[in-house]
Amino acid sequence: MKKPDAPASPQSITTEATVTSCKFQFARMNTFTLGIQTGDKFRITFDYYAHGHLYSDEFQSPIAIPQNERISITYNPLHPEQNSRSSGPGASPSRSPLIAIGIIGSVILSLIWLAILHGCS
Repeated sequence: MKKPDAPASPQSITTEATVTSCKFQFARMNTFTLGIQTGDKFRITFDYYAHGHLYSDEFQSPIAIPQNERISITYNPLHPEQNSRSSGPGASPSRSPLIAIGIIGSVILSLIWLAILHGCS
């Protein structure tokens, strides 16, 4: 007896979103970013309607998009909050490696410092 085929994943639905803000992000000097500017300098926030509900999200962009500009996005019909421009979980993929490098570097420097102190006594 043949098993029934599993249902296909739902197709994404295309809609228009309205840009609500566009802010320039300065490269901040701190332990994790080291003042390094990524290619995505603008934080774009936008609103869109899906299934009669208003959703808001944001993403990083290398170019400015004017407020009230209409942009095309696609969203998952089963989870309308998931869209093609979403920053989603782990919002800053470019910062994650920098944070890991900062933590690892901190641990290594601490171990070196402890080894130097231990060798002096």
